[in-house]
Amino acid sequence: MRITDARVIVTCPGRNFVTLKIITDEGVTGVGDATLNGRELAVASYLKDHVVPLLIGRDPARIEDTWQYLYKGAYWRRGPVTMSAIAAVDTALWDIKGKVAGLPVYQLLGGRSREGVTVYGHANGETVDEVLEEVARFRDMGYRAVRVQVAVPGLKGTYGVSKDKMFYEPADAALPSETEWSTERYLQFVPGVFARVREEFGPDLKLLHDVHHRLTPIEAARLGVALEPYALTWMEDPVPAELQEGFRLIRSHTRTPIAVGEVFNSIWDCHTLITEQLIDYIRTTVVHAGGITHLRRIFDLASLYHVRSGSHGATDLSPVCMAAALHLDISIPNFGLQEYMRHTPETDAVFPHGYRFEDGYLHPSEEPGLGVDIDEELAARYPYKPAYLPVARLQDGTMHSW
Repeated sequence: MRITDARVIVTCPGRNFVTLKIITDEGVTGVGDATLNGRELAVASYLKDHVVPLLIGRDPARIEDTWQYLYKGAYWRRGPVTMSAIAAVDTALWDIKGKVAGLPVYQLLGGRSREGVTVYGHANGETVDEVLEEVARFRDMGYRAVRVQVAVPGLKGTYGVSKDKMFYEPADAALPSETEWSTERYLQFVPGVFARVREEFGPDLKLLHDVHHRLTPIEAARLGVALEPYALTWMEDPVPAELQEGFRLIRSHTRTPIAVGEVFNSIWDCHTLITEQLIDYIRTTVVHAGGITHLRRIFDLASLYHVRSGSHGATDLSPVCMAAALHLDISIPNFGLQEYMRHTPETDAVFPHGYRFEDGYLHPSEEPGLGVDIDEELAARYPYKPAYLPVARLQDGTMHSW
């Protein structure tokens, strides 16, 4: 079997997605997600202009060799564009291998380590009362874990809070919109929110909170201490992780678990954080961290240091990536949680898939391969639309420096 063609498909059924479809001479195809939110066309060009020509004629069964070839052969290694492109190829090849074997991909990864994948949803609101209603809604839908975000009073816009509660998409404009930030107001406000949530819902519901990289290490430590009485499952992205040493300071002050890594694209981005046990959950993803092959390496390293997986799963990951993530999630021994933001009906139609949600768990498809595809004819009806994530400024107009 040989690769005869590879198509890069850009579509926007409510938000932009980049998908790679690999075709073989025996008619077996595979799909991989290559979406990089806000920089989608950069990855599409990387694939079309630099990767697809290298795939033609290759043996699709040689997944590891192809991964090494694309990673080492480029000379300019790593980075989100390169690793998202490699991820698309890798994921599509795993899809093909599963179809050839007649097995779902998780069976090729060692089979099930659990019956279902525990997922968490996003409860957000403009007020505390509104977010309490949203937490109740997710609980009633069967979710066992909920991320809680509330608008900070007195600020113009808060990242993570949306009008559309079920299909939240933060990339909201053809040019970046601007929001306002005050660390002082945030630190004063958030602990009281979780006091209300715990009072309302008791100790059993898993609660999470995303800081969105907005604090310094000592500020994050202060927040972690303030949140300890409410037993969060994790405090996410407390500081930007370029300075991994900063997590040592946070760790020395608070027992609130820490999650980070959705913007990481290689094992080297999280090596110190994992091996020094500075975090509790690693949030790297299939699409941004080099595909199933490389993400499994990250999770294997994490398992040696008592770090669990907690992969990013927002709407900027297509159902192709979610399907791939579930096959990995259900097979690894150190799974923690999987983020699950539901896609719109339009997106689900473009990407027909077999995974399903039931009683707080996602279940991967039992079809051979990943159990997901792309309807290319329907995808063509939704052309690309520029969309950027908002940027934050301090109240005095300074760009947020972290």
